[in-house]
Amino acid sequence: MKKSKSYNACTRIELLPPSAPEHDPTMDDGLIDADLSRRGFLHSLAALALTACGGVTFASQPKETSGNVSGPFTHPGLMHTRADFVRMTQKCATSPWAGSWKLLVANPKVTLSYSSAPVSVIYRGNDVAQNFSRLYNECAAMYGMALRWKITGDAAYAAKATSMLNGWVSTLTSIQGRDRALVSGPQGFELANIAEMLRDYRGFTDGNLTAVKKMLRNIFYPISHELLRNHGGRSPLQINANWYLFNMSAIMAIGILCDDRAMFDEAVDYFKTGNGNGSIKRAAYYMHPGYLCQWQESGRDQVHTMDGIAAMAALCEMAWHQGVDLYGYDNNRFLAGAEYSAKANVIASGTTYYNVPYVSYRNGVYTWDTFSTIKQGDATPCWAIIYNHYVNRKGLAAPYSTKKALAIQPEGGEWDFIGYGTLAYTLDAIPTGAAPSGLSGYVSAGAVVLSWWGGVYATDYTVKRSAVAGGPYTAVASRITDLLTYTDTPPSPGTWYYIVTANTRHSESVPSNEVAVSTGIQLHTHLKFDNTSSESVADASGNGHTGTLNGGATCVADRQGHALSLNGSNGYVDLPSQLMHDVADFTVSAWVFWNASRNWERIFDFGAGLDRYLMLTPCASSGVVRFSMTVTGASGERVINGHAALPTGTWVHVAVTLSGRVGTLYVNGVAVGSNTDMFLAPFRIWDSNQNWIGRSQYSSNPYFNGKIDDFRIYRGALSADDVASLAKAP
Repeated sequence: MKKSKSYNACTRIELLPPSAPEHDPTMDDGLIDADLSRRGFLHSLAALALTACGGVTFASQPKETSGNVSGPFTHPGLMHTRADFVRMTQKCATSPWAGSWKLLVANPKVTLSYSSAPVSVIYRGNDVAQNFSRLYNECAAMYGMALRWKITGDAAYAAKATSMLNGWVSTLTSIQGRDRALVSGPQGFELANIAEMLRDYRGFTDGNLTAVKKMLRNIFYPISHELLRNHGGRSPLQINANWYLFNMSAIMAIGILCDDRAMFDEAVDYFKTGNGNGSIKRAAYYMHPGYLCQWQESGRDQVHTMDGIAAMAALCEMAWHQGVDLYGYDNNRFLAGAEYSAKANVIASGTTYYNVPYVSYRNGVYTWDTFSTIKQGDATPCWAIIYNHYVNRKGLAAPYSTKKALAIQPEGGEWDFIGYGTLAYTLDAIPTGAAPSGLSGYVSAGAVVLSWWGGVYATDYTVKRSAVAGGPYTAVASRITDLLTYTDTPPSPGTWYYIVTANTRHSESVPSNEVAVSTGIQLHTHLKFDNTSSESVADASGNGHTGTLNGGATCVADRQGHALSLNGSNGYVDLPSQLMHDVADFTVSAWVFWNASRNWERIFDFGAGLDRYLMLTPCASSGVVRFSMTVTGASGERVINGHAALPTGTWVHVAVTLSGRVGTLYVNGVAVGSNTDMFLAPFRIWDSNQNWIGRSQYSSNPYFNGKIDDFRIYRGALSADDVASLAKAP
């Protein structure tokens, strides 16, 4: 073999004559053009959806360009595409790309003299003698050598990486230890990326590739799959986001490498709807105004928070290369999580970090009631991916991700992170920023809270309001910079329509999507239970929230006409899915006749299982009437307790109201409990498909035994006088 030179710059070499290139990243221009065209098409689709979307009561979200796709996978198509390697080759001698390139070349692991020492079993966990660092160090070496080959064409580095990878494939037989999923995830992801980079190296044979696939399928994937499905035998919420996300990224990477669509879809589906903390709504836990979304581990420490951010960034980047936009899913929720975490870890001035809002996080194992400053400022090398996607691909403003990316560049790569982001992901600046998009609004304490995404070159923003859809609009606030949120108090109750425009140095942008927000008190659902010959219960509000009688549920003559009668064993009313998905401030009221004094019966329970719900019970185990809401199970409940259990054998009026963060519980028109830190609201309990009167999310809890009448839900919090009036009604 021709002896390799030492390279301090990314000068390209040719080790074979042009007629038989060992590797040429500029080959197959058709594939490069197709890849760039595909991404351009996705970008134009997203822009169209963001600017043309209509409004709904809670929030108008852009149409998703994300979704599972079919057809062949793009190769190379994990963290880097062929076009990416072309760009790295062209840019690595210029700033800022050169900074990471120099770190790569100077890395002592990325040398042809590196001594590999594969072992048959990798151990990680405090229950074993650990040796996992051996694999992650060698992964860092193999990745760096493969990347150096892709950029320079020096096949000696490809040969070294291939030799090391083959050594591990022929030696490794299992991964053991309590924390084995922290090997299957990060190192499974890294090994798949290394193999993907080497797959067009002549010395990496079809047999070598097949052997790597077999190793990843048989040793790494089963551990990752088991974590997602069975959570190590624990509650899904008791495992933190970074564990899931490392393993989701491994599953996706292995799926792409192996051309396994089911495996790829497993990772995509878990991102969207998984029941563990790796799913997007659980990892990006709580959305504060201005699209700052508190991360699940923000109260733990910042290094584990950054682990999760890095793994989700990798997941989104790989999916993007395969035509699936997870970056933009749920109105750029990942960006909201990244912006929150970046802001919390960037210096505002001197040695002081920016402040971020925080709400309590409790999941049954961890209680994190305050933001953690442990490892604040962590420099995990993931921010170039995030910054360049949202800013330079999409044209969105991501000010704190931008600050964080620029603060840590140039970055190398070690351990669980392949890194070198300035080299690998930096794009040329996008020529034109996006218009404001993703405008949403909800009512909190009677006021309209708006949030939106900005454009990268905007200097400030103007909020405009109209009494009719489509305008004309009147400016109600201007020169808004940071955060991109505004709280408006309209002149009168009703439905109001909002748009946002951006100002640049030269002009005003086209408007954002329009969002409609209804203020004041509006009847949402009204069940009188006056039907006697049907399995359905009509909604007298006119909003179509018809209930369905189930089990031993009947409508019987009582009170004013008829009432719902529930037998306490299997009777309940099923209300439509997503019943309160667009409701923030609210009132729920009903007349209740309770027969049996059993703990944890339910007057109502709206949610989607044991982890997220809002419910009212006539008697909790503490012996008092209770209302609670949660998105992290029983330990995370925000609670309003009364003074005593509801009485039995008599009609009682009960009501609960929420205005902003102030919740109040009423019995017979009198406030019996309140909580001023009810930071949850019905719209935050996503995908609620189990909305029941008389039945609990917990199968062990008894059904309601008694009668219920005049069940009402209002948008908006009724005043104490209004609740008292309902309680006096005949």
